[in-house]
Amino acid sequence: MAIIGIILFVLLVAADQLSKLYAINVVQKRGYVEIIKNFYHLIYVENRGAAFGIMQNKQWIFIIITIAVFSVFGYVLYKYKIEGKLFFAATVLILSGGFGNLIDRVFRGYVVDFLQFSFFPPVCNIADYYITVGAVLLVISVMFCKKNIAPRTLKTESAEENTD
Repeated sequence: MAIIGIILFVLLVAADQLSKLYAINVVQKRGYVEIIKNFYHLIYVENRGAAFGIMQNKQWIFIIITIAVFSVFGYVLYKYKIEGKLFFAATVLILSGGFGNLIDRVFRGYVVDFLQFSFFPPVCNIADYYITVGAVLLVISVMFCKKNIAPRTLKTESAEENTD
């Protein structure tokens, strides 16, 4: 599952970054792009804070938090074998979203946001949706799935190698 996770991670981060390039090159110039009348549109925003624009111009805090989250997930992925598909999907989504926004914070100094629904005023980006959906899936997985992760042991890894 590790190779699939890496491929999905790269594809999701690439999709996020390409969508942000579209926002920078097209949406920013137009100012506003209506996708579905009175429901869904694109509007360019440079978010120098976190969700809903809180803690403006504190990029270093968000960079540290993202690195800490990556460290925790990295430890869990190193120490344990993911067995649940829902847990796996949640992990890939959260890490992809976090990394997509980390790229923006490090290289631009802000996160590019551009997606907005009329019923939900905050402007978001694809990475934000990855994180949100991943967090919901993670909660569902932890609450309702019996098999999410198992400790890595030599016995488990040897058994896996024999089944391949």
